[in-house]
Amino acid sequence: MNVDDLRLLYAYNEWANTCILAAAGGLSMAELRAPAVPDPGYGTLLGSLVHILDAEYAWRSLLQHGEWAAELKPDDFATLEDLAVRWRDEAAAMRAYLETLTDADMTGIVRYAVEGGRMRERVRWHCLLHVVNHGTYHRGETAALLTGLGHSPGELDFTVYLLE
Repeated sequence: MNVDDLRLLYAYNEWANTCILAAAGGLSMAELRAPAVPDPGYGTLLGSLVHILDAEYAWRSLLQHGEWAAELKPDDFATLEDLAVRWRDEAAAMRAYLETLTDADMTGIVRYAVEGGRMRERVRWHCLLHVVNHGTYHRGETAALLTGLGHSPGELDFTVYLLE
């Protein structure tokens, strides 16, 4: 995979995150912090949103600086706007990072520790693609929760993004 392909996928990822945040903007903080039903694993809709952002932040930190970032938590964000600002900042940081990469960088090996101190090795573009795929998966969960609350984000397909 070349770096331009990844930049396109990250532009899509940013667009889809913006759609999700816009739909969530129609909810109160009480609704965002209410228990998610069904719970996709992060307790609340806000928890799921923060999980998506946290993964983007953590992986960029690892790929760019060689270490995992401190975990973001729902309590770090008093308002949805606080989360949206942090997410826009992260998207800008990711765009800037991607601009530093070349096609040759895509096949580089990334070494990192996982739980228990075990070491793992991955190809850089595999890690970058994982972040977009991870976001797509969890946005699907949050889109279902939002739709259930009467605030559908609309179609989030890559092909819809390409039409825009």
